Amino acid sequence: MGDSLSRLSLHKPFSESNESSKRETDNLDVSSNHSEDYSRNGDVSQFPYVEFTGRDSVTCPTCQGTGRIPRGQENQLVALIPYSDQRLRPRRTKLYVTSSVILCLLLSGLAVFFLFPRSIDVSYVGVKSIYVSYDQSNRVVYLNITSTLNITNNNLYSVSVANISAQVQFSKTVIGKSRISNITKIGPLDMKQIDYSVHTVIGDQMSYMYDYCTLTSIKVHNIVIMMQATVTTSYFGHTEQVSLERYQYVDCGKNTTYHKRSNLNLAQLHNLPCLSA
Repeated sequence: MGDSLSRLSLHKPFSESNESSKRETDNLDVSSNHSEDYSRNGDVSQFPYVEFTGRDSVTCPTCQGTGRIPRGQENQLVALIPYSDQRLRPRRTKLYVTSSVILCLLLSGLAVFFLFPRSIDVSYVGVKSIYVSYDQSNRVVYLNITSTLNITNNNLYSVSVANISAQVQFSKTVIGKSRISNITKIGPLDMKQIDYSVHTVIGDQMSYMYDYCTLTSIKVHNIVIMMQATVTTSYFGHTEQVSLERYQYVDCGKNTTYHKRSNLNLAQLHNLPCLSA
């Protein structure tokens, strides 16, 4: 009995010492938690950054996608970007500049190549037909001469044939004129044949030609006339004129339709016999 009491008395102070040690450790933990909270509060006061989450916030563009700012204040807040930020150093700048310069030069070269004006060729095919009539009382010969021109467009775009002015001379005297407008359009690198007519009158001082053209003792009543034509073309607001002239045999004794060329050059003209009154 005595031994048991002595043991109980010995166990009691041991339990009390354990409780006191637990209390001390709890007090230490509480004090350490207070010190950590204080240190955290100090850090927050030095770096006043608040993390916003949810639908009322957006990603901060200067935090490398890790921070957020209140929605609606994107145009009010000022972002400070470090000098070493890669966004301040555009990549492949030289490549972009060089590519842009080469592209501009290429487009300019293509525009010059396609839009550079080239020549428009006009060639005289010859007389297509002649319609002859006479005025016996006034001793006048009327010739309605239809001629053909070849117009070639060497440009890479369409051109418009604005007008054709023509005149016919006989013995250095103008016996007929004509002008036709708004004729046709010629496509790129294309060629068209255009017919035009000139009404001529041979009379007055040249009334002797009436006797020659109506002379029945000869079958062919050829005379030499000079055909002059001026073709006006337009493209992109620019007009261009091409003129040409040819000496031509025509038969003033009957209506004629020609199937081949019958134009002359100047060398052949010197060998022709001249008609005189």
